[in-house]
Amino acid sequence: MILHRCFAWGGATNPHVVDAPLWFPRVFQGDGRHDNPDTYGCLYLADRPLACIAEQLAAFRGQRLMPSMLLRRGLSLALADIELSDDATLVDLDDPRTLQREHLRPSRVATRDRSVTQPQALELYKRHPDAAGLRWWSRWEALWANVTLFDRAAPALRLATVRALTLDDPAVLEAADLFGLRVMRAT
Repeated sequence: MILHRCFAWGGATNPHVVDAPLWFPRVFQGDGRHDNPDTYGCLYLADRPLACIAEQLAAFRGQRLMPSMLLRRGLSLALADIELSDDATLVDLDDPRTLQREHLRPSRVATRDRSVTQPQALELYKRHPDAAGLRWWSRWEALWANVTLFDRAAPALRLATVRALTLDDPAVLEAADLFGLRVMRAT
């Protein structure tokens, strides 16, 4: 399965070093939907480039899209295509049978309240020691799938491609259009 990650890229060619595509940024985690950095690091990915780029640009809705919005911690945002081994297991929180088995309600999966989603993710991590991560739907478009991969999934990952994002990138322009961002070009 090919998943996509939008992240702050340090430009390294080794995909496992700090600020590289397959680096689990545990040191920066704690505020994310499924973050539990005392127990695991995680990567946030999506089933399509638009979904993960939209997550990065959503905070700028209605503004002018400027080059500075494609930076995080002084690093360029990049898009990585990452292959997850076909035998990796995801706990699918978009599957009614999974929700029933795990005693979860869709509203508790979809909430933005991290005091709900973080303990939920920790419990699922502990209850499913063979699971590579969690799958759930995007809050921006329910047809998009988001994936949180736990750091124990690292051996099942392979980097396919990575590229720095620019204002001319078709995927950036598509995400900008989704949020009504007008592209600001240098003159």
